[in-house]
Amino acid sequence: MSGERGSKYPCPVCGTLCQAHDFKEFTWRHLNFFQHRCYITAAVPRVRCPEHGVKRIKVPWARKGSKFTLLFEQVAMTMVKEMPVLAAARIIGITDKRLWRIVFYYVSLAMAQLSLAHVKAIGMDETASKRGHNYVTVFIDLDRDKNPVLFATPGKGKQTIKAFRNFLEERSGKAENIVEVVCDMSKAFLAGAKEQFPEAEITIDWFHVVQLFTSAVDKVRRKESKQRNFPKALRWATLKNGDAKLTDTQLDALAELVEMNCHTATAWKIKEMLRWVRKAKSPRAAKWRITNFVRYAMELLDDSTLLQPVYDALDTLLRHRERILARWNSGHSNARLEGLNSLFQAARARARGYRNTATFIAMMYLIAAPIDDFIKFHTF
Repeated sequence: MSGERGSKYPCPVCGTLCQAHDFKEFTWRHLNFFQHRCYITAAVPRVRCPEHGVKRIKVPWARKGSKFTLLFEQVAMTMVKEMPVLAAARIIGITDKRLWRIVFYYVSLAMAQLSLAHVKAIGMDETASKRGHNYVTVFIDLDRDKNPVLFATPGKGKQTIKAFRNFLEERSGKAENIVEVVCDMSKAFLAGAKEQFPEAEITIDWFHVVQLFTSAVDKVRRKESKQRNFPKALRWATLKNGDAKLTDTQLDALAELVEMNCHTATAWKIKEMLRWVRKAKSPRAAKWRITNFVRYAMELLDDSTLLQPVYDALDTLLRHRERILARWNSGHSNARLEGLNSLFQAARARARGYRNTATFIAMMYLIAAPIDDFIKFHTF
């Protein structure tokens, strides 16, 4: 890069053309030329600016402090979205630690520039970050069709909602602009949402109601399986949504279950009645159907301790009825967030886990945050 005698270069701070102070040679890894590694080497000058002193100029093909060209980093970021970081690092011939530094740089830069001034409705849910009780809470913009993830933070308690509010307000968002929060029936989530977004309508998504009763059915089945011999396919048959496609084996298992007239069959019938409730056309109709659903369920149940999980699910439904009914006035659902959780867990499985929560969160942002255009712009 050393120019002719007397050449001037722009100050990296103010852009003023200044005389070169000295030169130093640097090398950057570039895209491979066929099967051969390619490097760019140049003598990069420092300039003496009257206002800012001696400064190293910026080169147009690489970012400050990086040993890779922008095109190399762009390819690296594209590969990381499609495969585990370790696999991408092996293909391009660098260590996974160096590749993670590239990922962290661009993801952090993009998330810092994110504007949340338009956000009005949010959904939140937790997803497992590693084995054991390790979770990350994810927040999404319910009005955004593509790449809706706004924020992810370790944990799943009230503190995660406070952290999101701080993140929101640091990026031009306002707590009073949030008109709806969609979440599950977690006490911590409900209390945190009410505290941090007092003007928002809190809606419990229908998915979590179904999940509540599905879990109750599974608990009853597990307890009763110690006393009865159930078909092997029964577990997955009872866990699946009633509208889902079942295999012939699973259908046979359900038919056998109904004929057995056991406690698990009772719990499953109650769970399946939720589909009737869900098809209500208005909040008023939904309220009437919930009342009759509970009445029907109580008539089916007996005083067996095996059915206690179903009693608990019914009690939870009644306690949260008003927030569940809000779903019929809302155009939002956490179904997309559940779909995203599947993508996140698939990425975690492909990578065979992540070293820490920070790497998992960075991958979440790369997969589903609205930062694609920003990263593409900064890697050209």
